[in-house]
Amino acid sequence: MTTAPPVRVLIVDDQPLVRGGFRMLVDSQPDLTVVGDVGDGVAAVDAVRPGLAVAGAPDVILMDVRMPQMDGIEATREILALAPQVRIIVLTTFDLDEYALEGIQAGASGFLLKDARPEELLDAVRTVARGDAVIAPSTTRRLLSHLVSRAGRSVATTCESADGPGGRSGSAGAVPPGDGSGGTGGSGGAAGGAGASGGSGVPGADVMVGPGGVVTSAGNDPWRDPRLEGLTSREREVFELIGAGCSNAEIMQRLFLSEPTVKTHVSHILSKLQARDRVQAVVIAYETGVVLPG
Repeated sequence: MTTAPPVRVLIVDDQPLVRGGFRMLVDSQPDLTVVGDVGDGVAAVDAVRPGLAVAGAPDVILMDVRMPQMDGIEATREILALAPQVRIIVLTTFDLDEYALEGIQAGASGFLLKDARPEELLDAVRTVARGDAVIAPSTTRRLLSHLVSRAGRSVATTCESADGPGGRSGSAGAVPPGDGSGGTGGSGGAAGGAGASGGSGVPGADVMVGPGGVVTSAGNDPWRDPRLEGLTSREREVFELIGAGCSNAEIMQRLFLSEPTVKTHVSHILSKLQARDRVQAVVIAYETGVVLPG
């Protein structure tokens, strides 16, 4: 039986103690290995630039945000332009929300707080190496709230809150039996109908409760955004729950779908949105107003 090669990790942080701590942690795992640690964005870009990478290009990069010479956001953009297959996890602290958001928008596959538990960091590296994204719903809501803060919205939406009134029962009643793939002609099918006639309640004039209890915008129909026009009714439901931070298992539970069906919907959604991964889909959900943060 062939053993898979270890995931190659590059650590980028301007604090030597932080780099050293991360290196010791990552190297303690048999399926992970540190190929380098550097102190600024310029060195990080050089680490993936053809001909300059001494130890070979990394699979995953742990990227600090604020560093000298070149910050982590610009480095993320340049690295993904050179090596789009590399996965980047943005490292941030609570007072760097806007910087972390910009990193996600630049193409990072997720973010972690620097005070995350060691097992969370290791799990995150393995997750993005598999091609998935790292999303912590509570922190995602804090970061992405910057996208809609100008509009003065203040509704909290998480996957956990989506299981309250208007959760499963509202979702089941909002869409007729079947796969819900009846095109995009009626915005009342997936999201609009759930808030207007799903019996789940309307919390205010500018919001409505959609499938799974997800709070969405009612004042300006988000489904008119050109990026979302190609989504079917069922894909809209799944997209709302992705935006709320729900895992595939939670989506299965709320919409009464099988795991292969959920995976297929998620794959189609990412393709139609031209989203790199689940994190990018969450960003789009907030940008368009499909999901409203607190």
